[in-house]
Amino acid sequence: MKAVILKRHASLEDKPLQLIELPAPAPSDNQILIKVSVCGACHTDLDIAEGRVKLDKFPRVPGHQVVGTVVDKGKAVTRFKGGERVGVTWLYSACGKCGFCKTGRENLCENAQWTGKDANGGYAEYMVIGEDFAYPLPEDFSDAQAAPLLCAGVIGYRTLRLAQITDGETIGLFGFGASAHIVIQIIKHRFPNSPVFVFTKTDEHAELAKKLGAVWTGRSGDKPPQKLNKAMDFTPVGECVRDALAVLERGGRLVINAIRKETAVPALEYSKFLWLEREIKSVANVTRADAEEFLPLAAEIPIAPTIEQFDLADANEVLYRIKHSQLRAAAVLRVNL
Repeated sequence: MKAVILKRHASLEDKPLQLIELPAPAPSDNQILIKVSVCGACHTDLDIAEGRVKLDKFPRVPGHQVVGTVVDKGKAVTRFKGGERVGVTWLYSACGKCGFCKTGRENLCENAQWTGKDANGGYAEYMVIGEDFAYPLPEDFSDAQAAPLLCAGVIGYRTLRLAQITDGETIGLFGFGASAHIVIQIIKHRFPNSPVFVFTKTDEHAELAKKLGAVWTGRSGDKPPQKLNKAMDFTPVGECVRDALAVLERGGRLVINAIRKETAVPALEYSKFLWLEREIKSVANVTRADAEEFLPLAAEIPIAPTIEQFDLADANEVLYRIKHSQLRAAAVLRVNL
């Protein structure tokens, strides 16, 4: 099979991803074999390639927004049959035994594995995964439209849930890429009386935000028309945490949707940024319940992902463009079409 592999961590300027031929995997007893149609590309793939997220084993096939068709299955599989379309998220597996897993917080499981990091992902013509960690996809979406729902959409949905929004509250989104442009559509559907302010660094993203319902756009550090009751930070920039807290209302909550910050969070004077019951909450990964709840909701709204499609061979170029904010929204790699 064709597959893109990462053999070492390196800057995207050095093109560390290679398109090669690999043997196709075979499913174990509880796994399904997926013929991959498309796979989304996102900032986490960039972080894996450049080493901000370290791999324990090389080479590795990246990719965790996988859409494809079941073409084979292990003898213990009962959930799927051949020909069904499925999706795969960042969560590849969890132990199922620890306190986190038993309370629906498998995203915090210390023995969890992550697609495209701890196990080969979707930058390949075929991949395997346990049947309990794949999801049926609504027919409303094409393969390319479904791909960003499996990461940007699912993690955005988790971020929104943790924000605990009440209709009518003022909401701020910092960064407006693949995830935030889906989140604003959920907000407009579920909280129609909540004005949304978007802080972004490009005019193109600001234009998309206004098209999707933002009532105001500006740059991080700008002062919006009113303070925010809830803020969500989708950026890799530490300064955005300070900027969001600076415009957060008393009793407000900031939810940070980032595995890491590429720049440090500045020192925060307690009385200025945190006092008066302001809260900060981080988002870590996703659970199966997030995907199971979000995917039907995405069809109900319906979500309209903004996507740009590329060939699998262009993986280095796509991640380079993500690195330099040169994409309008979500990137999708065509694998088998």
